[in-house]
Amino acid sequence: MAMDVTFLGTGSAYPSPTRGASALVLRREGECWLFDCGEGTQTQLMKSQLKAGRITKIFITHLHGDHFFGLPGLLCTLSLQSSPEPTKPPLDIYGPIGLRNFIWRTMELSHSQLAFPYVVHELVPTRDQCPAEEFKDFSLLRDEISPREARGRILQLDPGENSYLLVDNEQLVVKAFRLFHRVPSFGFVVEEKPRPGKLNVEKLKDLGVQPGPAYGKLKNGISLVLEDGRTISPSDVLEEPVPGRKICILGDCSGPVGDEAAELCREADLLIHEATLDDSQEEKAKEHGHSTPKTAAAFAKLCGAQKLLLTHFSQRYKAGVGEGDADVTQLKRQAEAALDGQEVALAEDLMTLEIPVKKSSFFGKK
Repeated sequence: MAMDVTFLGTGSAYPSPTRGASALVLRREGECWLFDCGEGTQTQLMKSQLKAGRITKIFITHLHGDHFFGLPGLLCTLSLQSSPEPTKPPLDIYGPIGLRNFIWRTMELSHSQLAFPYVVHELVPTRDQCPAEEFKDFSLLRDEISPREARGRILQLDPGENSYLLVDNEQLVVKAFRLFHRVPSFGFVVEEKPRPGKLNVEKLKDLGVQPGPAYGKLKNGISLVLEDGRTISPSDVLEEPVPGRKICILGDCSGPVGDEAAELCREADLLIHEATLDDSQEEKAKEHGHSTPKTAAAFAKLCGAQKLLLTHFSQRYKAGVGEGDADVTQLKRQAEAALDGQEVALAEDLMTLEIPVKKSSFFGKK
């Protein structure tokens, strides 16, 4: 099961010739999920090896323009490139409350008609996710709906887990958690459910069980009764379950709200965290609700992330050092120092990072 992340935009505030505005795609089994959609995202998609038509879900971390101003244009382009299909499932869009009204207004004012259905699921933020003077109650916006839009869910915070359950199917669970920024911001956890381990075929043959339907029953967790009365349990011939992969993608923040975020991200295979400014700019970063490499590393250490990847760099930091430019690799060095030398990666536009499948070993029952 292939899974990878492609960064379409890794800069903050605005797109530049060297860094696009925030956007990344998580691809799994050919299906693409887009996280944030800053201005110019559709152009970056065209430069990549990704197929925009395979986007089935879009997640917006927060309502700052550099994270969602590219969304109306992308939706219109996807519509132009698609043919009307009455049975096509809707495009799911997740984001803070107010996002649905923004999309509806933009489509309405521009006389844009989408050839595919979509549904917006809105997360209701809490007042402690931003400074009090910045909080706006967008739930008071008019509740109008586009003819192509299905009625989405209003997602409230689960006070027990301190998270929002977005997706829960046979293969995956997706949750959101709260972040502190100048406006309410969210992080997303995408976690695969454990998969059944492989069958020990040699042991089954030794027991007199030949390949066929019996193998499928055992694989599905059903015990098998042989003709001689012996019972074979799945645990007798199955490897340990294969743990799923966990990817955590944080929006802009100076830190999470509540202690549960670290538990949600516990032992993440990949933690994608913003580092807008270097450690020498810590006070400025906090003032604007952003993080430094030290901040990102502290959270990575707290949740035991296997790999930390920094993104959302100020446009002052360039991939290569030039006159008047700051070297982005200093952010990498600062994060690695805070993590006691553990390697840290820096995101670059159009960079793809593969997340390998985890393995389990047979536990040797005889």
